[in-house]
Amino acid sequence: MQERLSHVVGFDDAPFARPHRGDVLVVGAVFAGMRLDGVISTRVRRDGANATARLAECVLDSPFAPQLHAILLQGITLAGFNVVDLPALHARTGLPILAVARHAPDLPAIRRALLGPVPGGVRKWRLIEAAGVMEPLAGLYVQRCGLSPEAAQRLLEDQRVHSRLPEPLRVAHMIAGGVATGASRHRP
Repeated sequence: MQERLSHVVGFDDAPFARPHRGDVLVVGAVFAGMRLDGVISTRVRRDGANATARLAECVLDSPFAPQLHAILLQGITLAGFNVVDLPALHARTGLPILAVARHAPDLPAIRRALLGPVPGGVRKWRLIEAAGVMEPLAGLYVQRCGLSPEAAQRLLEDQRVHSRLPEPLRVAHMIAGGVATGASRHRP
């Protein structure tokens, strides 16, 4: 039987105004089992190229790093089109990475957007392609690096409490929204 991945951090970015340029807050909710153990944060450039490095630094420089078993992401992009390089994040942290989405992405639309006016769009599209197609798993869509489909499913199921999303992602979303706008928004 495979070991449970009970100590995880879930990251989500804060909402930002459409004309905003510059850095965007990213919040990590650290869970030990079903207990919120801590909160970490960083900032990444809107439509930039620093999400992988900033997440790795945030995790590795945190007091929670020695206990962590996995990293959950609310999708593969942060702050617009700042694409996370899943294999590079896995290599830098030594932790399995699971990018989670509620719905299958519209890849043709994403490709058109990236190959348009987005700085570094070709490189970003290659990162999305390299991460692989989002696969349906446990009622969600995931991209994974460093863990099997069975381990990913167990991780998702073990971390659910109040929604289809794992609790670390749900809580990171609420904290990021509350800090950025003064109140978090409910999502079903």
